[in-house]
Amino acid sequence: MNFKIAIIGTGNVSWHLASAFEDAGHEITEIYGRDIDKAELWTERVYQGEATDSLDFTDSQAEIFVLAVSDSAISDIADQIILPEDSILVHTSGSVPLEVLGYSSAAYTGIFYPLQTFTKGKEIDFHQVPILLESDDSDTLRKLKKLARSISPLQYVVKSKDRLALHIAAVFASNFTNHMVRIAEELMNRQGLDFEMLKPLIIESMTKTLELGAKRAQTGPAKREDMDTLENHHRFLAFNENIAEIYRVVSQDIIDSN
Repeated sequence: MNFKIAIIGTGNVSWHLASAFEDAGHEITEIYGRDIDKAELWTERVYQGEATDSLDFTDSQAEIFVLAVSDSAISDIADQIILPEDSILVHTSGSVPLEVLGYSSAAYTGIFYPLQTFTKGKEIDFHQVPILLESDDSDTLRKLKKLARSISPLQYVVKSKDRLALHIAAVFASNFTNHMVRIAEELMNRQGLDFEMLKPLIIESMTKTLELGAKRAQTGPAKREDMDTLENHHRFLAFNENIAEIYRVVSQDIIDSN
């Protein structure tokens, strides 16, 4: 079953989903953006989708409307959007509950959350992306499963409260990990050192974590409770109180987890 889909939003998620849906044989009917010029750029990625800056979709042929916007914008857009009869409205957020769509004009609502980090211009293999689904309507959930299955073999039905926990875990595993690497890059640059030296360590660390589990893979001065090294590191970081405090808090949590 192929669907006609309208994409609401011109961010990273919409950039990737529009192409993934079309590659799977679905038709992108419209791409909405507050900035019509940006929406028109997005339509260049698809075969025949039209750009629009209007939330009135009364005459749209789309069956499924995908809200791929920032979490803070979901409620406002859901309240404003005008949809055809019997349409399905879904959002793509990991932390916003399904009930936020309850006051929209949609006949049916759901969640279509791809669990991955997205950056415009960096292609994603959707066959490796888990799709988290939710709907209170069984027929809607069936359709969302078919849509998800067309782009990824990994689909999970997850309720809002559990999806929130998963989203927080994802922030720790992905966003916070990336920020730690950014701090490491900053420290290397400050000393005039080549960041390339750290890359084999980063790759081995993440590989080992995934193979052994994070608890077994943990090493370092905090794991060993090597207080002399920890103090030496903390003194070195005195030039930046924020980084020094991050180092202290994370090290203490590792010690407490031993």
